[in-house]
Amino acid sequence: MTNDASPIGILGGSGLYELIEDAEPVQIDTPYGAPSEPPRVGLLAGRRVAFIPRHGADHRFPPHGVPYRANLWALRALGVRRVLAPSAVGGLRADLAPGTLVVPDQVIDGTWGRPWTYFEDGAPVHVGFADPYCPQGRATVAAVEDGQMPMEHRGTLVVIQGPRFSSRAESRRNVAAGGDVVGMTGMPEAALARELALCYTTLAVVTDADAGVEGGEAVSHQAVLAQFARSLESLRGVLADVVGALPVDDECICRHALDGLVLPFTLP
Repeated sequence: MTNDASPIGILGGSGLYELIEDAEPVQIDTPYGAPSEPPRVGLLAGRRVAFIPRHGADHRFPPHGVPYRANLWALRALGVRRVLAPSAVGGLRADLAPGTLVVPDQVIDGTWGRPWTYFEDGAPVHVGFADPYCPQGRATVAAVEDGQMPMEHRGTLVVIQGPRFSSRAESRRNVAAGGDVVGMTGMPEAALARELALCYTTLAVVTDADAGVEGGEAVSHQAVLAQFARSLESLRGVLADVVGALPVDDECICRHALDGLVLPFTLP
């Protein structure tokens, strides 16, 4: 079985609509409410793409208020089976210069209070999460590396609650825990994607050195947005290359994350 007709999902921020040719919004609701915005579906690198800005088109959803469950459910309901998740992050290593693209292979969840699972009712459903990110997606990003952005093919993403930035002491704690980059939106997004058997790959763009890192200054929202904007053109190019190169088969292990489990609902 192939998924040539299945769109590729992109969960990102503003500035990425220009990626998609002839994009049209699709009105969709979910058991978890409306997504951040109606997905826009169009073409990128000759393949169908469904894009949702996780914070909303007007950036009205703070990190702890993003409707993560609705966003991912909406993408799966549209036929998406592979999700790319670009985001801005702070560097927890002095050698990760602003503009570096990190493709994490591990995550540490420091969030709280966010709706974090689809399995709230009925018998417990325990989904494996030892390797949080899609191996095929990460390998595809590594394979298309073409000098558009400095790239790190591995790393641990620490996800903090936000919306405030870390204190210097918190930043040093995150470094001691083994973190390489720090962000606010990577969880529960990655875990929810696994609960829907989606291939999920994070593309983390370093915008600054976190406050507790050697050489790191106090972080400001304005500085983060400015650096992300400077990286946006290169990120668009990388995303287009990755979309064009992603496999179309059904054989990734992420697709089998729910094999043998009894779910309390029918997957879309």
